[in-house]
Amino acid sequence: MAPVFWRVHRVHHADTEIDVTTGVRFHPIEIALSMLIKGSAIIALGAPVLAVLVFEVLLNATAMFNHSNIRLPASVDRLLRWIVVTPDMHRVHHSIERQETDSNFGFNLPWWDRLFGTYRAQPSAGHDRMTIGVPQFRGAKDRELISMLLQPGRRTT
Repeated sequence: MAPVFWRVHRVHHADTEIDVTTGVRFHPIEIALSMLIKGSAIIALGAPVLAVLVFEVLLNATAMFNHSNIRLPASVDRLLRWIVVTPDMHRVHHSIERQETDSNFGFNLPWWDRLFGTYRAQPSAGHDRMTIGVPQFRGAKDRELISMLLQPGRRTT
């Protein structure tokens, strides 16, 4: 059985096509947990409202950027991925291949993946032949709202 946090987060990974909507596709349980953690940090740090607002705007803008289906010129992508996570870099993380899913975790700053050895420059099949999603949830029925809401309770083999 998959770990509980993955079962909630895999709703985000079950999208079979990466586009800007993937950047906001999260299970309500994951959103609630994220709000609880962020809210606790804000209270503990006493963060100013303006700082929280700026952080959230930047966080969501970068999530939408790196989940977008744009293709940057290779030379631009190569340079940019030293500073920010690019769409091609993050797309590898959404691969159906486990070793690729377990890489490129960042969606804002690329340095963590490089530091912890989880950076993967390209998918093994290449971007044009890479399969996106979760193997057990690829059908049309799996993309219906009720199926996505119930997905964390579904077992996979």
